Amino acid sequence: MAPDVVLLHGFTHTGASWGPVVAALGKSYRALAPDIRGHGSASDRRPVTVEAVLDDLAALAPARFTLAGYSMGGRLALHAALALPDRVERLVLIGASHALADQAERSTIEEFAGRWARTPVLAGQPPDVAAAVDADRRRNQPAGLAGALRGLGTGALPSLWDRLPEIARPVALVVGERDQKFRAIASEMAAGLRRADVVVVPGAGHAVHLEAPDAVARTISGD
Repeated sequence: MAPDVVLLHGFTHTGASWGPVVAALGKSYRALAPDIRGHGSASDRRPVTVEAVLDDLAALAPARFTLAGYSMGGRLALHAALALPDRVERLVLIGASHALADQAERSTIEEFAGRWARTPVLAGQPPDVAAAVDADRRRNQPAGLAGALRGLGTGALPSLWDRLPEIARPVALVVGERDQKFRAIASEMAAGLRRADVVVVPGAGHAVHLEAPDAVARTISGD
């Protein structure tokens, strides 16, 4: 039987953003990519808190699984690894995120999607990747994104830096070659984790799972 992997998307994305990685995994994994509260089909779910998201994950995830997360999803994956240590077998973490809650709530989704796409950390995405990401962002609602930022943004979640040594499972920290800022963050995190590897994907930027899904699928598979 194929092992299970749960994929947690980033802020402004939905579970559909993992489609290329799921396709690359093929039949080697059974993949589950839910919409996190405040996003997509879960835009109206409240409260949007890390506790609620972890409850959702505990209810829908298999008994044991590999957990992968991008940006906001990566931070949530760290929390899940600490909350569900007997169920999360391995972590694959891609990048981190930041916050614009007030702007989100005052904007249409088109306005907000355009502004977010122009943030420096997302610069240089190939046109086809940028177009797919924009389409995915438009599945969201401004009020849902604002709630997600307030409840799940970097300023809302407690720091886990001091708890990184508690994570006994192996962790792969995936970063793009062009993403200098988060390559430095990944190196710092690796030093605090017990079993961590930094995987630098050549030519990729911040959203490695979108720019190089085959490389992320290989990392998930442990190849």
